[in-house]
Amino acid sequence: MPNCPECENPLDLDVDEVEEGDIVACDECGTEFEVVGTEPLELAHVDSDELDEDDDEFMEEEEEEE
Repeated sequence: MPNCPECENPLDLDVDEVEEGDIVACDECGTEFEVVGTEPLELAHVDSDELDEDDDEFMEEEEEEE
């Protein structure tokens, strides 16, 4: 079982069942990670600001199309 890169507690996930692009969260500290590799398991921090910016850009594009 892999450990959280942030707080080192075990992550409750089955490495055989995750796919690239999945979002997993640590039950202990709440940090969210994106699975960026499966062989071996690689996790990257999910940046909520980055996701918000992507959402904003999508909304702006929709408004321009109308």
